Amino acid sequence: MSERQNKQAFKTRVREWAQKLDVRIQSLAVRPMKSKWASCSTNGNLNFSTELLVLDQELSDYVIVHELLHYFVPNHGKLWKSLMRAHLGDYEKLEAKIKSSNAKA
Repeated sequence: MSERQNKQAFKTRVREWAQKLDVRIQSLAVRPMKSKWASCSTNGNLNFSTELLVLDQELSDYVIVHELLHYFVPNHGKLWKSLMRAHLGDYEKLEAKIKSSNAKA
């Protein structure tokens, strides 16, 4: 699969998760990012690192869900954690894997 096809497949997954979580996306970009896996703004702009394109789908889904849940919960408190668990199960294992695969926050 070409990088362009990978980006399209990734964006499709982001849109599927957004629909599932009832999040409206204004813009969606996959681009090189130096210090983060992803970022989101309160007005619906999502940016994801191109490095996610080469990770296992379960890890990139972790980052997708992580960012989308910030539309409802701006921090990583109890509510955010319970939503992560509701959608991804034992998300802490994925979090540990992704942190060990790269130093990004």
